[in-house]
Amino acid sequence: MKLLVLDTSTEWCSAALWLDGHIHARRVLAEQRHSSLLLPMVDELLREAGLALRQLDGIGYGAGPGSFTGLRIACAVTQGLAFGADLPVVGVSTLESIAEQTGADRVLTVLDARMAEVYWAAYQRDGDGWRAMAEPQLALSESVVVPDGDNWMGAGNGFIALGDVLRPRLASALTHIDDTLMPDAAAMAPLAARAFERGEGMDAALAAPVYLRDKVALTVDERRARQSA
Repeated sequence: MKLLVLDTSTEWCSAALWLDGHIHARRVLAEQRHSSLLLPMVDELLREAGLALRQLDGIGYGAGPGSFTGLRIACAVTQGLAFGADLPVVGVSTLESIAEQTGADRVLTVLDARMAEVYWAAYQRDGDGWRAMAEPQLALSESVVVPDGDNWMGAGNGFIALGDVLRPRLASALTHIDDTLMPDAAAMAPLAARAFERGEGMDAALAAPVYLRDKVALTVDERRARQSA
């Protein structure tokens, strides 16, 4: 199976090729330059592999959660490339891609969502994939919990951005924390491959971001009141 995978969900911009289990990838700290960096990265990867887009079996993209603008960029580029090459697509969870990088069996993933909130989920390894023990959600940092059971680790930059709240509450329930891990196309590549193997590939027209946040104008106090209601 030959796949292209894209992610622009955070300040990082990444692209990867999955070639029958081998991964070739590019990743750069893009800040606000995702739109100008992504397609050249794709072209470079394809050229180095000696492949044309039409020779691929599909395209995966970081569906979210993450930056509004970033998610739209990855989705739009995926749709444009897939339409042109008549390829199916599959969305990949950014939080699950963090878990994929850890090598652990139980991972609490926490990603900075800004505005005093985080995106978080909890995953347990299930065969060669992951089972969500807590589905991806947007929450204030004090609402993040470690599921029952032992040997949970924490991962993601939420432990940096809101570490003053998260670490005192959660550190004792976690074996360790890796706050350097971020969504990444190379980590999404095996997840995308498994999704295609399960028959989850879809028409590019159906590709859509997973935002989680439906309103951005609430104050911190208003969000706390809404979550405690």
